Amino acid sequence: MAEENNKTSLQYDESDEYRPEPPPAPEVPAWKDGSIRIGIHTSIAGDIVDSLEIAHALGANALQIFSSSPRMWSGGTGRIAEVDAKRFRDRRRALKLGPLVVHDNYLINLASSNPVLRTRSMQAFHQELVRALAIGADYLVAHPGCAVGCDPTKAVASIAQGIRQATRGLKLGDLQILLENTAGQGSSVGSRFEELREIQAACPDIPLGVCIDTAHLFAAGFDIRSAEGLDAALQAIDRTVGLPSVAVVHTNDSKMPLGSRVDRHDHIGRGKIGLEAFGRILNHPLLAGRAFILETPIDKPGDDRRNVATLWKLVGVELPKAKVRDGMKPRRKTSAARTRARLAAHTKSKGRTKRAR
Repeated sequence: MAEENNKTSLQYDESDEYRPEPPPAPEVPAWKDGSIRIGIHTSIAGDIVDSLEIAHALGANALQIFSSSPRMWSGGTGRIAEVDAKRFRDRRRALKLGPLVVHDNYLINLASSNPVLRTRSMQAFHQELVRALAIGADYLVAHPGCAVGCDPTKAVASIAQGIRQATRGLKLGDLQILLENTAGQGSSVGSRFEELREIQAACPDIPLGVCIDTAHLFAAGFDIRSAEGLDAALQAIDRTVGLPSVAVVHTNDSKMPLGSRVDRHDHIGRGKIGLEAFGRILNHPLLAGRAFILETPIDKPGDDRRNVATLWKLVGVELPKAKVRDGMKPRRKTSAARTRARLAAHTKSKGRTKRAR
C-alpha cells in the first residue's frame, strides 16, 4: 500500500516542449528598395574605402571596382585585410550604395590552352572570389576568356571547368558571378550569347548570371540604336541566357561602328549608339531593376560626373552641380597618340612663330 502511494504519474504537456526560435529572416540590403541604380567604376588607389566616397560624391548610388591591380598577377594570396574589409562594408552600408560590383583581372583567361596560364588564371579567379566575399560584393563580373589556338567549343568547356575549379571550397552565399558579353574581337568568347548559355549549363550548381555591355553588344552586331533593334537584342538575350539572369548593364557608348567587333568605349551620347538610344535602354521595362554601371573614359576633368549626370537625366533626375574628382584617373596616351600630340603642338608653335614675324 505504501509503495502505491509513492508512485507519481507523469502527464505530458505539449506546452513544455522545447521549440527553438526560428532563425531571423535575412536582412534585405538597403539598396534593394526598387529604386533605379546608377553606378560607375571607381578607383581603389590609396584606400579601398575611398572608392565608396568617390562614387557617392559623383552622384552614383552603385559602383564597380577592381579588388586589386587589373593588369598584374597579385603576389601571395592577394587578400584584403579584415580590418580594411570591415571598414569598407560598414561605410558602404552607411552610404547605402549598391549593388557593389567587382570586375575581375584582365589577365585571367580560363579558356587558355597554355597549362601555366590556365593554372594561374584559375588561382587568380579563386582569389577574386575570396576578395569579393571579404568586402561583401554582390556581383563579380568576369570576361569569359580567349580561345587562342583552340576550338571555340573546347574553349567554352575549359571556361566552365575553370570556374568550377576556382569556386571549389568556397561558400558564395549571395555573391553571384556574372559572365560579360564581349565585342567579338580576336578569339574572345562571349560575343554570342549561346556561348554564355553553354557555360551556364555546364555549371548548374554555381550562381552564374550575365552582365550586358552596351558597347560590346553594339560592336558584336546588335543595332540597339532603334527601338526595334533594342527589342530584337533583348529577345535574343532572353532566348539564350534568359533576361532574369541579367543583373548588371555596363552602360557605355561606342567609339566604333556597328558590327566592328572592336571594344572602344565612349561618353554617353557622344558615340555611335547615341543619347536617344540610352534613354530607351535605361527606361525599358524589360531592364527594370538592373544596375546601370558606367565604364566610360576620362578625357578631361569632370567626365565621370558628366556621364553619371547624363544617365540620371535620362531617367528624369537632375543632379545638383558639384565639383568632385573623377572615379578613375585619365588613361595614359599611347605612344602613337603622344607622337600625334607632339606633332600638332609643334605645327601650332611654328604657326605662331610665322605670324609673329
